[in-house]
Amino acid sequence: MPASSASLTEQLARRLRQPVDAPARRRAALLMVDWLGCALGASRYPLAAQLRPLVRAQPPGRAAALGAGRRDAGDALLLNAALGNVLEMDDVHRGAILHPGPVVIPVALAAAQAEGADGAALLDAVVRGYEATIRIGRALGRGHYRYWHPTSTAGAFGAAAAAGSILRLDDDALADALGTAGSRTGGLWQMRHEPVPTKSLHNAEAARSGWLAAKLALAGVRGPRRILEGEQGLFAATAPDADPLAVVAGGGDWLIHDTSLKPWPACRHAHPAIDAMRDAMAGLPPGARIDGVELWTYAEALRFCDRPEPRDEAQAKFSLQHALASVLVHGRPQLAHYTAEACGDAEVAAWRGRIVLAEDAAASARFPAHYGARVRLRLEDGRCVEAGRVDAWGDPECPMQPDEVVAKAVELARWGGISAGLAQSLFGQVRALADGGSLDGLDTVLARVDPCD
Repeated sequence: MPASSASLTEQLARRLRQPVDAPARRRAALLMVDWLGCALGASRYPLAAQLRPLVRAQPPGRAAALGAGRRDAGDALLLNAALGNVLEMDDVHRGAILHPGPVVIPVALAAAQAEGADGAALLDAVVRGYEATIRIGRALGRGHYRYWHPTSTAGAFGAAAAAGSILRLDDDALADALGTAGSRTGGLWQMRHEPVPTKSLHNAEAARSGWLAAKLALAGVRGPRRILEGEQGLFAATAPDADPLAVVAGGGDWLIHDTSLKPWPACRHAHPAIDAMRDAMAGLPPGARIDGVELWTYAEALRFCDRPEPRDEAQAKFSLQHALASVLVHGRPQLAHYTAEACGDAEVAAWRGRIVLAEDAAASARFPAHYGARVRLRLEDGRCVEAGRVDAWGDPECPMQPDEVVAKAVELARWGGISAGLAQSLFGQVRALADGGSLDGLDTVLARVDPCD
């Protein structure tokens, strides 16, 4: 088919089948470490226990999507793709305003295990899944983000791309898989306004939809090729300011390198504020006493995270006031600072009431390419200390180093009840995949940390 008449999914399929280089594989392995830490840390939460009975056991001889319990890979995605988002510490792509890892990586791992693929094929699938997710996510635009959950919407395409990579789908079959996945994708933000775990389930359903779409394409089932740009396609239905060309624009390096990591246990919209607060506190004069705090940040952060009185862990993670108050009281943010009990801490609650939020027009103009914030600490003696961030720690402009990513993952795994030694062994096996390490070796260690048991 001539390029001029090819659909967006057909053009994207050709892009995805390009060879993956060594730096992209190393990045994929590091992001796998990050996802595993998040998933293992979440295994202590109620959602994990609620989903486990729904994951069917299967006969020996095939690996599970995660851990020793022999599970149907498609069913296991219900658990594994949900767990990666529970802690709100999963990776993020700023321009696409979504989290690729919790959807793409579980699918790539499940498909690789089910098909007997090697470590290189697994990492290639991760890279391609991120590419599809980010390219479609950045094309959806902010109008889509207002009501729809882009991780779920674009993630289903990424899941299909990751599974399709393992299944070695050709260009036509991969375009079919993308079309089938996109025909049933999406998730509404209403779940944010109620005390439910639906946000994580959106990821699970995106993963399973992509997995099924790839399997159907392998069997010869056709999919709608113009599911994105068609007159009744995804852009027309859900994305009033869509940029269709963003799906295929630009060549160059794989977009997995543009992904940010989250060092703090809060919504990414709170991270630049946390960093600015820590910078400002580091610049306090000796003996200074803080009287109040003013925060300026971009409008989307205020819309999502202006929550002065959080009552539970989920609300605390989406509260700018709680994030800054916790830093004032405790210093470096920890998971324990975002529990329901922490919400009731009298000192933290008092500080939440002394934090004033406002929009920073310059930060709003830079969003979503950059997530920024400015903090002003008003001191009791009348002086002020200010600090600002255009980018947050973990962004490509201010990256977490590999040892910092591993340290974060070990901390999260310990939160989930996994020993530091076992976690280090697991993450070492993951990183070794980029240098020819064995997927069997990874499976052996995964068998000792099964959250399905």
